[in-house]
Amino acid sequence: MDVRVGDILVMKKAHPCGSDRWQVTRIGADFRMRCLGCGREIMNARSKVERGIRRIERAETE
Repeated sequence: MDVRVGDILVMKKAHPCGSDRWQVTRIGADFRMRCLGCGREIMNARSKVERGIRRIERAETE
């Protein structure tokens, strides 16, 4: 799956704050993501994150 730093991931399950949108801040064996609802940052395994993605919104590149 082609996920890049800065992309917005719309996930199948919502965060407890109610938002289902996350911004990718780091990529590797796991992803670091920031919730766009409350600002909380988490790290999850790549395999777990890729299963939960509903849609990827590309970051603007210049």
